[in-house]
Amino acid sequence: MKRAIFIALVAVVVSACASNSGVVQMGNDTYFISKQAATGFTGLGSLRGDAMRDAYAQCSKSGKSVEVTNTDQSNPPYLLGNFPRVDITFRCVTK
Repeated sequence: MKRAIFIALVAVVVSACASNSGVVQMGNDTYFISKQAATGFTGLGSLRGDAMRDAYAQCSKSGKSVEVTNTDQSNPPYLLGNFPRVDITFRCVTK
């Protein structure tokens, strides 16, 4: 029982360290998303996939397509606070 409580507590603390900006409107159908992992064990692929899903969901609300205008990501080694991070700037354009 004590071990299960400890594991649950660690999961809560680690997940609280992850960073997600959500979809931030920059103006005129231009948006920004930033996602950062809570540890160095998460790969960039899953973060990039999550960010792109959010981008497609945002643009599909208005029946438009995603056009990525800029991407930035952190570089390894992922230690001492340098955790995987991806930033995507995109526009919603007419199909």
